[in-house]
Amino acid sequence: GRAANNGKRAQCFGGAKNHMIIMPDADLDKAADALVGAGYGAAGERCMAISVAVPVGKETADGLIERLVPRIEKLKVGPYTSEDEVDYGPVITAQAKSRIEGLIDSGVNQGAKLVIDGRGFEMQGYENGFFVGPSLFDNVTPEMDIYKEEIFGPVLSQVRADSYEDALNLVIDNPYGNGTAIYTADGDTARDFAHRVNVGMVGINFPIPVPLSYHTFGGWKKSAFGDLNQYGPDAFRFYTKTKTVTARWFSGIKEGGEFNFKAMD
Repeated sequence: GRAANNGKRAQCFGGAKNHMIIMPDADLDKAADALVGAGYGAAGERCMAISVAVPVGKETADGLIERLVPRIEKLKVGPYTSEDEVDYGPVITAQAKSRIEGLIDSGVNQGAKLVIDGRGFEMQGYENGFFVGPSLFDNVTPEMDIYKEEIFGPVLSQVRADSYEDALNLVIDNPYGNGTAIYTADGDTARDFAHRVNVGMVGINFPIPVPLSYHTFGGWKKSAFGDLNQYGPDAFRFYTKTKTVTARWFSGIKEGGEFNFKAMD
């Protein structure tokens, strides 16, 4: 795999912008727990992080925010060398920190609601550390930079959808297609989502759909990297030289020498 952050653009397998759709029938507590882990784990610096929550309907969106805020406010940020347990550590470089906080600035300036502000986070004894506090946006729209850009940091954006079709089209129309997820109690919706979505790895009531190693790992669209995916059958194909044989056979010899025992009458 490939993960890099030079302060200008973060890339992993060609890029990632992973959405999680939350349907009205979903268990919102489980969905909120999943979003916090998937959105802020590893400081959001992983290609399978969920950076966009897409609740369907106002009641779902309001209920999700209500559950997310106390969970996010309890997150512990600090050095991994600390004796205390931390939920995530610093981002990779000072440039990455500056870029992430700049995108948070742009979200505010472009009209998104900053519910939790992680800018300016400092820790005693680590004042020069590259720490970014957890940030949560609501009322994000697809035209905003925080939606279009791959943030690669501890920032979760909520984009409200009026219907399942609107939510699905957000994922389909996005240029990235590494991973996606849906939380729902309805099997028909889950099957329809898995069938129609144009993303390489799909989770159903599962926030980070990283397959086991005997399945392939890789995305679609701008999240594809190389000709083959990794692990599973594609790993064998990568190390295999293909031999293709095309043959045509005509009718065999009907007359001539016989070297078999004939059956006795």
